[in-house]
Amino acid sequence: MNRAVPAARGRSARKPAAARAQAPGPRTPASAPGSPEPATPRAPGARAPRTDGGIGAWAELLRLPALFTVPGDALAGAAAAGARPGPRTLLAIGSSLCLYEAGMALNDWADREEDAVERPHRPLPSGRVRPAAALTAAGALTGAGLALAAGAGRPALAVAAPLAATVWAYDLALKHTPAGPAAMAAARGLDLLLGAAAAGGGTRAALPSAALLGSHTLAVTAVSRRETTGGSALAPLAALATTGALAGLAARRRNRLPAGRRAAAAPGLSGSTPAPGVTDALGAGLSAVYAATAARPYFHAALNPSPPLTQRAVGGGIRATIPLQAALAARSGAGATSLLIAALAPAGRWFARRTAMRKVSIT
Repeated sequence: MNRAVPAARGRSARKPAAARAQAPGPRTPASAPGSPEPATPRAPGARAPRTDGGIGAWAELLRLPALFTVPGDALAGAAAAGARPGPRTLLAIGSSLCLYEAGMALNDWADREEDAVERPHRPLPSGRVRPAAALTAAGALTGAGLALAAGAGRPALAVAAPLAATVWAYDLALKHTPAGPAAMAAARGLDLLLGAAAAGGGTRAALPSAALLGSHTLAVTAVSRRETTGGSALAPLAALATTGALAGLAARRRNRLPAGRRAAAAPGLSGSTPAPGVTDALGAGLSAVYAATAARPYFHAALNPSPPLTQRAVGGGIRATIPLQAALAARSGAGATSLLIAALAPAGRWFARRTAMRKVSIT
């Protein structure tokens, strides 16, 4: 899904998500010092390179570090609907993760010919994962995501179905069109609404949070369209302005909290929600973290829109998804949920270091 979220979740038209492995740098000419030796022609009868789909190849294909940007969608959705996370929220998170990973596998399957030229190191063009296996995985993950959403109830399935359709439409038809970033933004927004629907609080109250998260995803996806070519300062500048506006909006408490949050925050009543003043401060702090995470790489990419700095800007936008989700939860009065979401950021960094996948792209 850049979904980046999850998502989604958390991809660009050029090779664009919340949500989803390593962003490649410029290709090194074959004659450059230190470049790998040219491939030796295979002798007649020799075996083709092994395509066993090892764990490392699949982890790269599915961009596992980006998964940490996905659970916050459902959690922020439940908070916006005024509901506490519960078993159905866990089902919604599972559905989001499956649909997000389906989008990642489908993304590389759809772009396998383009990757053979621009990103030959990736699992499909390098032969480490077969295209048929990637497509099969995308279908299986989509089915699993819809099944988990059905387990969370009919309202959740009613949101998950168009979310899955958006993921497939984006990867197969919309990515290389002007509608690509909007489709990616819609996927992230729907993922947040999935959490609201699963929690039983209804989706109407969660629409403002979905719109803010979708706007962030739209900005990141627009920047990611130039990941491999660079040369555009307009998209990073627009993303920088969007980040500032979203940070200001996310820091403001909603004028009218959902019914469940109003009751928990009422003076004299016990509840798990911190006092309004504490939650407001928490939301402001998380919004500042969001702005700091995204703004600096956007600014650098605007000054020098080279491929490496554009890729860093995309990575910064992906990482900023988590503090934005946390700020949205705090904005809805769910202080404990916002802290839970915020804890996903260091967990994601630790996982990326452990797996040597520090650069995550939604493309």
